[in-house]
Amino acid sequence: MTRIKRGYIARRRRAKIRLFASSFRGAHSRLTRTIIQQKIRSLVSSHRDRDRQKRDFRRLWITRINAVIRENGVTYSYSRFIHNLYKTQLLLNRKILAQIAILNRNCLYMISNEIIK
Repeated sequence: MTRIKRGYIARRRRAKIRLFASSFRGAHSRLTRTIIQQKIRSLVSSHRDRDRQKRDFRRLWITRINAVIRENGVTYSYSRFIHNLYKTQLLLNRKILAQIAILNRNCLYMISNEIIK
């Protein structure tokens, strides 16, 4: 019986997987089975951490706004500030408010004074 050479499709698929894992260390970049496992693990981590990154940035913005608001007056807090923003229907999200708090505190003070009135 003559020897049959295998096709190129499986080799092409494995080469494509190896391109994804070229930056991994050790066997994770060389052995096909561990490359596949590591690829699944890395994609799960990246998906999870995209959500976590959104959460972390929101916490950072809230902290920055709260710090600047409390400098203005001790009795005035972040939660009251956001509540008054919604009552007056000012559509400024936390990212923009945090940038205003860092770059131009007087503008944030003016916004908070207008809200109180």
